[in-house]
Amino acid sequence: MRAVPDTNVVVSGLLSPKGNARLVIAMAFGRKFDLILSEELLAEYQTVLRRPKFRFRSDEIDETLTELRRVGEVMKPTHTLFESPDEPDNRFLECAEAGAADYLVTGNTAHFPKKWGKTHVVTVRRFLEVLTPELRRR
Repeated sequence: MRAVPDTNVVVSGLLSPKGNARLVIAMAFGRKFDLILSEELLAEYQTVLRRPKFRFRSDEIDETLTELRRVGEVMKPTHTLFESPDEPDNRFLECAEAGAADYLVTGNTAHFPKKWGKTHVVTVRRFLEVLTPELRRR
């Protein structure tokens, strides 16, 4: 399974140690799915994580980005899309397309089409249900 995490998933994963987004990040680090990234996404993660309002420590940000890069497959999108009403979110669609991602995981599905090519746009909860079917029984 191949997936692209939206920035809000990475931020939420660091903000809430016991939340579902943290579980997605931990599963990416554990290579439970193929993490698909691009240099543009990594740059956005870094920019957002360094916003003072989040109060993340620099070493925590650096470790997270290093680990994302270590376990992720970095794609080079070949063209620019204009599908999302929030223009920077197009980078996620471009990455998903370039990496043949099965899922784009986001906390804000309203900014994306329900599906882009073969990529399904899903919430963190839905992604976890797909990744770990036993969660659906709870």
